Formats: sequence, C-alpha cells, structure tokens
Amino acid sequence: MAINNPIIIGISVGDLNGIGPEIVLKSFADPRMLEFCTPVIFANIKFLTWYKKELGLECHLNALSDLSQVNHGKINVFNAWSETFEAQYGKVDPKAGFLAITSLKKAVNALKNKKIDALVTAPIDKKNSQSEEFKFPGHTDYLAQEFGGSALMFMVSEEVRVGLLTDHVPVKDAPAAITKDLIRQKAVAMMVSLTQDFGITRPKIAVLGVNPHSGDQGVIGSEDQDTMAPTINAMREEGSLIYGPYPADGFFGSGQYKHFDAVLAAYHDQGLIPFKTLSFGAGVNFTAGLNAVRTSPDHGTAFDIAGKNQANISSFKEAVFTALNIVRHRKMHRKLTQAPLEISAKRPSHKKKHH
Repeated sequence: MAINNPIIIGISVGDLNGIGPEIVLKSFADPRMLEFCTPVIFANIKFLTWYKKELGLECHLNALSDLSQVNHGKINVFNAWSETFEAQYGKVDPKAGFLAITSLKKAVNALKNKKIDALVTAPIDKKNSQSEEFKFPGHTDYLAQEFGGSALMFMVSEEVRVGLLTDHVPVKDAPAAITKDLIRQKAVAMMVSLTQDFGITRPKIAVLGVNPHSGDQGVIGSEDQDTMAPTINAMREEGSLIYGPYPADGFFGSGQYKHFDAVLAAYHDQGLIPFKTLSFGAGVNFTAGLNAVRTSPDHGTAFDIAGKNQANISSFKEAVFTALNIVRHRKMHRKLTQAPLEISAKRPSHKKKHH
C-alpha cells in the first residue's frame, strides 16, 4: 500500500437477514466517508447491488476479485461468495448465518495478510452462525483464536470505556472463571490498549466486584476478598494505577466512573448495561489485546426492523472512526517506542569528512 493512501477498512457484512447490509451501505453512501478511509466490503456484488436498490441508495459499488486492486475513493466489494442469496428480512436462516461467517473469515484472512488495515464487523446472530467450522459465542473468541494474544472485549465511547473479565459465558459460571491470572491478564491487556490505542500514558483503571457490595467483606460471597482484592493490590504495589474492587451499582450511580480511564467489569451485563445506558448509539465494541484492529457497533442484528430502512447508522460509523483512530495511534506509538539505536541507525550520517 502506498504511504499516502487512505487507511483501508475491511468490513464483514454480518447476518444478511439482519440490518448489517443496511448500516454498511447507508454509512458509505455518504461520500464524505470516503474522504476518511477506503472501504472493502466482504460480501457479493450482486447481493449488495440488489440491496442498495431496496434501500433507494445512489452509490457506486466497485467489484473486486483481487485485494491488490482496491480503488481509493470507491466503495469496494470483494466477492466473498459466488452463490445467489435472497434476503428474507428478520428470518433466522442458517444460510444467512453461513454467509455471514464466510464474509468474516475472508475479512480476517485479509487482515492477517495486511491487505486491509483494520476490520469493522457488522452484527451476526450468535445461534444462527454456529456450525462445525464455527463454534464460537461471538467475534471476540474467534479473533482471539485467529490472532492469539489476550483478547479483551472493550466497549468504548467518549463517555466511558468498559472492558470485561468474562464476556460470553453464563452468569452462573462467571465467578469460577475469574482467577487471579485472568484478572492480571485482562488488566494488563487493558493498560496496554489504553496506552498504544488511545494515547493515555499512565492509565487509571477501576475494577468492579463480582458480588453485590463487593461481597461485604465476605458476607455475600468470598471472591472479591480472596481473589480480586489481593490481585489488584499486588498490581498497584508493582506500579499500576489499578483500584477496586468497587460495588458496581454505586460506582456508576455516583458518577465515580468519570475519574478513571477505563473500568474492568466482572461479567457481561454488569459492564454492558451501564455502558449502553450511557452510550447507546455512540458506543463501539473494540477487541483489544490483539496485534490487529477490529471494532463493531454496540448493537445486534435487529431482526425486528430489518428491511424497513429504519436502522440507525451512528454506532457503525463510530466503529469506523474508532478503528481509524486506533490504527493512527498504534502507528504513532510504534514510532515513539522504537529503540533509540534503531532510530539513529536509520538516520543518515552528517559527520564531516576529515581530509
């Protein structure tokens, strides 16, 4: 890719019977979006051409058979599959789920091979997408397998940032899954992300307790006292600005979250209910902890409004802009953290010649 070219954003189209194709096409039908980045949608040109007519959109789609032929200033569509598909809005259809995962896999492969700079995923239906080849509760777990590293589900907005110790696991299994190693692993992933992805030099993190009132000193469960507090204290003694465990209700209710750069919640709903209450429509799901950038909107497939031309594109556009900002932050962070000897070795020598 040429240095001056816009950042290339790959997009997996999501469940074809949900609002994924709608929010993707509506977002990039705005020509101003093409000034910020170059989109590559992993789908099928015939399907998206039909879909844009359904929405009444005036936009040109540029078909690709080779990712080296990406056209800047255009909405590129890489043909991830060749078979025909007719959308049945709002219907749970295994074929729609299969094609959604086909789109995702092709996009992830392009990200691995550096054909795209970042990935934005439209929503999939978790049950509909399951197969022998894809047995994951969501994007985060699949990306963790594909890229390695310690994947952290990190919900971000201008208002608040919330990461999860446990994401798509049943509530009854969450306490047993929260070990000292897991707390340390997720907290470190969050600190690294805040530094390299958001430009925060000394991030300050709050950890929420597992039990009501953070266990009330062991009266309501022992996890906070026996597992969380010792790990948090040990990390703080090592120099990290990490505090807790805090009771989740009072923490958000009092606005205490505003004093921290990010919050690490114990389980899915503990973190996502306040996050979506504060940021719905402007929030973004970012998979931190990987050597690749992936974001997505903070909503699901919305089968109830699919095909009605009513989907709000705000969160998807925020996901695109967040991905762009993270790519830029990572490039800057790499430059700033290069070893001094490595930098000086690249500089041309200006020593005077002695005659």
